[in-house]
Formats: sequence, structure tokens, C-alpha cells
Amino acid sequence: MRPAVVGLGAVSAAGVGVDALTATLREGTSRITAAPWGPDGPPFGAALPPLTMEGALAARGALPAALLERAHRALRRAPLPLQVAAGAALEAWEHARLHDAPLAAERIALVVAGSNLTGGYVEAQRAVFASNPGHLSPRFALHSLDTDHVGTLSEILGIRGEGFTVGGASASGNLAIIQASRLLALGEADACVVVGALPDLSRIELQGLVNIGAMAHRLPDAPGRLPPPPFDHDRRGFVLGQASACLILETAGSARRRQVPALAHLLGHAAVLDGSRLAAPSIGGEQAAMTQALARAELAPAQLGYVSAHGSGSELGDSIELAALRAALGDSFSRVWINSTKALTGHCLGAAGVLEAVATVLQLQGGFIHAMPGLAHPIDVTFRFPRGAAARERVEFALSNSFGFGGISSSIVLAQPRALDAATTRSVTP
Repeated sequence: MRPAVVGLGAVSAAGVGVDALTATLREGTSRITAAPWGPDGPPFGAALPPLTMEGALAARGALPAALLERAHRALRRAPLPLQVAAGAALEAWEHARLHDAPLAAERIALVVAGSNLTGGYVEAQRAVFASNPGHLSPRFALHSLDTDHVGTLSEILGIRGEGFTVGGASASGNLAIIQASRLLALGEADACVVVGALPDLSRIELQGLVNIGAMAHRLPDAPGRLPPPPFDHDRRGFVLGQASACLILETAGSARRRQVPALAHLLGHAAVLDGSRLAAPSIGGEQAAMTQALARAELAPAQLGYVSAHGSGSELGDSIELAALRAALGDSFSRVWINSTKALTGHCLGAAGVLEAVATVLQLQGGFIHAMPGLAHPIDVTFRFPRGAAARERVEFALSNSFGFGGISSSIVLAQPRALDAATTRSVTP
């Protein structure tokens, strides 16, 4: 049986919670603004709204008091990325009813998407260290490690199964979902909590992304203008977004025993390498990831209704992705809806794949495909982009792409539960 998606959580520039994200998707509202981090930060971005740990925990009032107290103790001195990740995970935990229809702690796993998560935190602590090394907090030794997310979230949620981080640059989110699916398939867990961690970049990391040509910068001929969205002829690179998202996968049998409904099913997935250390995308690698994911899902391209594209706004990357889509989908490419959630939330780096998987499930459930605001001049008009407003359409099968530096291409296939129910019915009907 294909694993079920049973819980969703999100904290993003759209706001706190999946309801806020759903509203942003339906309305097609871009959360990208100019200079959200002040004069010393990137010129554009989709920044988190003002947050408090107390407010985030209060929103989870249905959870047991003991769980919320553990969260408060673990998070009160934690860096912002940990607080945001916990907010997303607690929402998904509540959504999946793991508090009132529990599983054994040893049968729940945890995978955190992202690597090099603490650059901004380390940079901020460097001034303390430079003035007096002895004043550096002992917690630095823990908070500076990516695994602090694993330890903190497992303590809050009481998870005792397998746990680790998965790094694959901007493909990290999809890779984490794929590893979670494999844990379930191997019988190592009945459910797996997948968390996309908020990127916390240092100034040197941000400048590196600018210098390599990946991040959007202010256009000299229009200093007050926001950058065009992905797949627009005038795009100039990605816009940084802040988010953490959580998706909980569970075996179909376990979800059935707990009487928890599936929000979607993960039908197939694939991840391939180009054999390259560079940031240059490859038509062949991206096509292979999509083709293999569809094959493992036992779907023909004609059955696909929607592609949540990687669509970062890269001048080369967007064109390569469309060429790979054309190659992977064949004659079906022009009828499949295509958009990029990064047009609304910015590029959330290691968290992007999980956030976009959550957004894909919300669209499958809601019967719509979100718009691409500002898409005035698509680079290829033969593709089906929802531009001015959301497209109202019930889609059964969707593909979500995530590609990362170092030649990493990944794709996952998600399905409406009713699509699998119909397929099962057809298979047993004489």
C-alpha cells in the first residue's frame, strides 16, 4: 500500500498554520516584499510575520498540556528556526491526531530536511566569542549542529524511533520525504514526521548566492520594482523565503487502525544525480527524476493533472525545467497545470520541498491550482500556467519537483485518496 499523508503543518510568510497558507494559495497573494530584513539583508524576500513562541503554542490548545509544557521548556531559549520548526510539527501532530490516537513512540520516526542550517546563528555568536570566549553559551555546542532539530523535536513529541537530517541543497525537502517513505516501506516505522527546517543563512552565505547568480538582486533600471516571478521572461534569480513545514506520512494500515483519514497518498518518487559538482541544471537529470517517479507511481503522463515545479526564478533553471517537462510528459505537457509556489512564498531552500508538498496536498484537497501573480511574459506560452487567478480544477494526480546544487534532481507523485479508491474498485470489479 502507498503511504498516506495524515498531517500537515506550516509556518511561512503566509502566516502561522496551513489555513493561512491555504488562503494565500487560493488568493494567489505574493508574500514577497522589498527589504524585509532591513538595509543589510537581501533586497527582496518573503519573511515570516512577527511570531511569539507563546502564541504558537496557544494555537495548539487541543494538544495535551504535558506536551505543550515540554515544548515550552525546550523552546524558551532556542533559536528562531527551532521554534518555527516546532510550530509546524505540532500543528501536523495535532492534525494527524497522534495525541488522541497515539502510536508507540518507538514506531514513529523523524526526518529533518536541510543541512548547514545554523550559519546565521553561528555568525551572531561570533561577536560574543571574539569579546570573551568564556561567555559563549554552553548551548552553542548543541544549537550549532543540524541535529539540534532532531533532538529538540524528538524530545517535544516523544519520538523514540529512527531520526536523522537529510541534506540535498534545495532538493532536501523531497529527499526527506523519500527517506521517510523508505522507512515505512522497510517496516522500520509506522509513521514518520518530516520537517523542512527554516534556512538561517549568514551574510557570507547570502553574498555567495548573489555572486553565483542564483539570488535575485535589485534591477538597476527599476530600483523600486519587485522581481518578476518564476517562468517570466524578466526573471532574475530566486527570492529568499522563510518557512518551516511538516508533513506526516503513515502506512495505510496504521492510519486505518487509528481511524485517521488520508489527506493524500505518496504514489512514487525518484532522486537522481547528474554526476556534476556545479550549480548547472540538466535536462536529462530532471527528466529522469520525473519519468522514474511516474513509473514507480504506475502513472502515464496523460493521467497527471498538475506539476508543482521547482521554478526558482533562475534564468537558466526555469528554461531547463520546462524543457525537461516537455521531454518527460511528451504530448501531455500542454494540458497539465504548472505553477511554482515560490512565486508566493519565496524560495525556502531546504524547507522548499516539504512546504511545496504541503501546498500540493492543499490544492489537491481544495480543487484548485494557485495563480502565478505577476507572470506577464511567460518564457514559453505553450505551457499551461494559471496566471491571473487560481484555476478551479479537481486534480487526482500531481508531481512535485525539487532540484538542488550538485546535480540533484528529485520528484514525488501525490494522489487524491479518492483516485486510489477508484483504482482499487476498478481492479476488483469483474
